[in-house]
Amino acid sequence: MTFEKLWGDLLPVGRYGPTGGYRRYSWTAADAECRAWFVEEATRRGLTVETDRNGNLWAWWGAPGPGAVVTGSHLDSVPDGGAFDGPLGVVSALAAIDLLRARGARPVRPLAVAVFVEEEGARFGVPCLGSRLLTGAISPERARGLRDADGVTLAEAVAAHGLDPDALGPDTERLRSIGVFVELHVEQGRGLVDLGAPVGVASSIWPHGRWRFDFTGEANHAGTTRLEDRRDPMLTFANTVLAARKKARLAGALATVGKVHVEPNGTNAIPSAVHAWLDARAPDEETLRAVVGEIVQAARERAARDGTGFAETCESYTPVVEFAGDLRDRLAGVLGGAPVLPTGAGHDAGVLAAEVPTAMLFVRNPTGVSHAPAEHAELPDCLAGVAALAAVLEDLGCR
Repeated sequence: MTFEKLWGDLLPVGRYGPTGGYRRYSWTAADAECRAWFVEEATRRGLTVETDRNGNLWAWWGAPGPGAVVTGSHLDSVPDGGAFDGPLGVVSALAAIDLLRARGARPVRPLAVAVFVEEEGARFGVPCLGSRLLTGAISPERARGLRDADGVTLAEAVAAHGLDPDALGPDTERLRSIGVFVELHVEQGRGLVDLGAPVGVASSIWPHGRWRFDFTGEANHAGTTRLEDRRDPMLTFANTVLAARKKARLAGALATVGKVHVEPNGTNAIPSAVHAWLDARAPDEETLRAVVGEIVQAARERAARDGTGFAETCESYTPVVEFAGDLRDRLAGVLGGAPVLPTGAGHDAGVLAAEVPTAMLFVRNPTGVSHAPAEHAELPDCLAGVAALAAVLEDLGCR
């Protein structure tokens, strides 16, 4: 079948053997192979493929124009992520077009499949970077200066892949041409499992953001420096991680520290600095602001006790997203009363929602695990997702 062939061809790209997870980082060899796969498959279907000024890919069924119905997702991954987060939406979009054509359906308005770059922010630190640049949610000046772990800037990375870094930025004309955007995505939780449904419709996305915490101290010898003489930023960092868990639990929010850099990172050396990144999410913006504020205050108080330094920087923030109610209800109706549920995960659809009518479909994930190799969707549910997306695209773009 179409879905199985597409999925099987993409599956090996960027897989890291020791973990079984994926390392598909933007503007790398694995990313280039994913992009080449998409271009080849879209071209095979007679779609017109173009790359926009920010590196996002667009494959058009029919001529581009106003009122376009757009679907798609992303192909990049978090470090050692699962196979489904992002690629399921891209593969399903191509398979849905095949299904519509097999039925004899033809679009009466422009229809496109989009692949957005750097959705995860795994390389340059800002999630949904391709859609943020498209909509103007991030300035091109700031984006060009973003650096990866090796010090390579985004400007340097895109230039190395043939893109003009000076052209990065808002694409107003393209944005205005989008009449509606629908993103299919594997569910990143167990909501559909508990509801016993293979496919659902998103109602909203929790507000969320990333904050960089810099703890500074004094490097020294681990075996000769008395405990009372130390200015150890690791202690301040450790206390902050525990505080983040406690503050989030008490508020019904989520807080995670999943990325850390230590200097000089020696076993027998007291660190001179610890750089950490906080991911925080909550049901509403007031709660999120309060929880992050309490975590920051806890870090400052502990730093004062430890004789260390502390600074925080908000690297990205996405406010609460309420998907268009009329569009959400229309999709649920087309799908025969599919369940409607919120999510705490961010998506390009959430960024685009500030500018165009946007909706999301979720496909059941039996493990409930995401951003890890155990992320999964059963084939019958994937095929149900393709059928659901085809029904939605037919309703929005072929009638």
